[in-house]
Amino acid sequence: MSAQDRAHPNDFLYTHGLATPDESVGWIALTGGVSSEIWRVDLPGRSICIKRALQRLKVAGDWRAPTSRNTYEWKWLCFAAQHQPQAVPHPLAHDASNGLFAMSFLAPERFPVWKSQILKGNVVPSVASEVGGLVARLHAASAARVELAREFDSLENFRALRLEPYFMATAAQHPDLAGQLQALSDRTAGKALALVHGDVSPKNILIGPEGPVLLDAECAWYGDPAFDVAFCLNHLLLKAFIRPDCLDALSTSFVRFTETYFAEAEFESRESMEARVAGLLPALMLARIDGKSPVEYLIDKAPEQHALRRLARLLLKARVSRLTEVVDAWLLAISDLPTAK
Repeated sequence: MSAQDRAHPNDFLYTHGLATPDESVGWIALTGGVSSEIWRVDLPGRSICIKRALQRLKVAGDWRAPTSRNTYEWKWLCFAAQHQPQAVPHPLAHDASNGLFAMSFLAPERFPVWKSQILKGNVVPSVASEVGGLVARLHAASAARVELAREFDSLENFRALRLEPYFMATAAQHPDLAGQLQALSDRTAGKALALVHGDVSPKNILIGPEGPVLLDAECAWYGDPAFDVAFCLNHLLLKAFIRPDCLDALSTSFVRFTETYFAEAEFESRESMEARVAGLLPALMLARIDGKSPVEYLIDKAPEQHALRRLARLLLKARVSRLTEVVDAWLLAISDLPTAK
């Protein structure tokens, strides 16, 4: 980042008392995200993190989204810091007009990324249980709160970041499923039950000394909490396609997440929520290979993609409503992989 490019962010630091003009400021770009620019800012004796939303996301397709999502993410961060302060970075300052905010920096040596641990084969079911409990508590703290529904009236952001690139882009690749994917999109958009994070993925979850830490709530929206549950569970299912040796631990993690979540999410009946989660799961599976945001670890894995596509299509056509139906079919699909034999 050049000195000229840093001019405004430095002013942001000075305006909000995060730095003084006489201090040295070092900007280090962080990698891993596709929707924002993120920097670690090194100051004398301390580091902070700054995030700025991009209008065009860094993916192969043309995927654009309103930069106002930075404000919704900031609001979600403040909400979560109020209710589960150990589970998010500490919010420091926000500039809505320029789409950036500052938060505490969490050093990777103390806060490893959950995704990295899973991909290395270090699958710990108790971590999934902790994540499920955390998500449930945040949902429960926001359920049936009219003021939050007004504050997070961000359906258009959610549509641009999730419903269109996941469900509708996938529908274009699978015309025979277009009606069902449209119906899932419409049903999800029509629910306003709790504050949704929108990207509860292992890549956005750090495992800290006090438990999991959630990042990247750019998709924050007051809507259907089933989306968060399905989004996270989907990643546990997907990773078994490249780590079939961890199938037992991933299966146990799936169960531990769901049991802990439903034990603490008392704002809605399990039967109702589970039916929506089960319906969303195969659509999200298919979206991660045929939507606008394919998971990178399956891009060059033709047999795994074929097995996953077949599984997702089977479950969508069956219109499953129980998670056991999803898990049973998933276990069978993994057992049929050449790498699992």
